[in-house]
Amino acid sequence: MLTADDISKLLAQVALRDRQAFDMLYEHTSAKLFGVLLRLLKDRPEAEDALQEVYTKIWHKADRYSSSGASAMTWLITIARNHAIDRLRARPATAESLEEAETVASKERSPEEEAIASSERRKIDNCFDRLEESKSAAVKGAYLEGYSYQELAKQNDVPINTMRTWLRRSLAKLKECLEE
Repeated sequence: MLTADDISKLLAQVALRDRQAFDMLYEHTSAKLFGVLLRLLKDRPEAEDALQEVYTKIWHKADRYSSSGASAMTWLITIARNHAIDRLRARPATAESLEEAETVASKERSPEEEAIASSERRKIDNCFDRLEESKSAAVKGAYLEGYSYQELAKQNDVPINTMRTWLRRSLAKLKECLEE
């Protein structure tokens, strides 16, 4: 592991266009700089590209490093961080809200999506038909209409624990039916 002083000396040699010093600098600092880039960019391939660009900048700007200022590692991290921020700013703007996204996306289903949805709907209806009518109505009331367990228990004139059992068992039967 290199010390801050060693990295500073390597930078001075890179400023003189010493390729061996550049290779050593890369070997000992690239993991840290890659981590900075990955954390900011949140995309591995983009961080890899950015890392190459950062080291190109380091090669060309090594003569600007002054050991009287910040540590060499801090200087390298600053270059990487600033490069990542520049990349983030250059990205195209994303939709600010769901309303904007809806205007871009088509609201109509494709014929394939329609066929799949229709097939799934028939399967779900078939599975509900296999349940007793009161239990099917309870599941629909709880999960589609938003009734509470207590409201459903009162409507069906059963204790609340019985309603919970009905719903749990009915959901298990629906799941089993849908997996067939």
